[in-house]
Amino acid sequence: MSYYRVLGLNREPFSTSPDPAFFYQSQQHRTALANLLIECRLKRGFSVVLGDIGTGKTTLGRKLIQQLRERPGFIFHMVLDPTYPSQTQFFESIARTLQIEITASEPTLLDYREALQKYLFKKAIEERQVVVLLIDEAHKMTTEALELLRILLNYETNDAKLLQLVLFGQLELVDLLNDMPNLTDRISYRCHLKTLTLEETIEMVAFRLNEAGYEGSQSLFEDEAVADIYEACNGYLRRITMLCHKALRVLVAQEGRVVDRFLVQDLIKEECETGWETAKKLRKNASSV
Repeated sequence: MSYYRVLGLNREPFSTSPDPAFFYQSQQHRTALANLLIECRLKRGFSVVLGDIGTGKTTLGRKLIQQLRERPGFIFHMVLDPTYPSQTQFFESIARTLQIEITASEPTLLDYREALQKYLFKKAIEERQVVVLLIDEAHKMTTEALELLRILLNYETNDAKLLQLVLFGQLELVDLLNDMPNLTDRISYRCHLKTLTLEETIEMVAFRLNEAGYEGSQSLFEDEAVADIYEACNGYLRRITMLCHKALRVLVAQEGRVVDRFLVQDLIKEECETGWETAKKLRKNASSV
């Protein structure tokens, strides 16, 4: 039996997979989601979501897709890995993602550009649909790939962009964009996701347990334990969920009823010692090379 069944849960509450059902809407995440929806609906063109590793960018993107799916008139696709060795292969990937048929036997970059332009005019003007392209891990993109996106953003009518582009990336993306003022000037909405506060962390833990079906009268986590988790993880959402998962796993193994701060402190100490031993092994291996 899975550990969450033992605790009265219907499913895993602290998975690190970007499941929109477990998207905790802190004030900043809720604001970002609302603004992204507005930008897409108004066809403003270009939005950028920045944040360190583990601040919820990918899950926000999946939640945005879920919201778009519930609204008529939207065509949306997400690129999970935008790293390609050439401009042609990058445009080929976008065309494939948008399910655009290319008639040329050996298409060139120009062929892909023309096909994408025809597709956007057909969908956005003739069929009056909103085409949204979301790109995760955008900080991995090359300057050449970003330049191609700038070209796509040039396709517009007098009052709207034909493509709604949303980039999700780590802070390194800022440097890439700053080197391209002709693209940066096109950003209509930009947000920077920060780490959670202690209050938000307590709310997030309770929210995830509730979404997983927990109906017990007593919380599975004492507030003091969550505070220790928050401090150990510096408010990073992904780290918090990983440590909460480990805490519940230990709770079941010990046949306990609640995660208290003693359990959490032991777990944090164990992780620190494991990390130290791993670091020592890596240094030893490196020195022997």
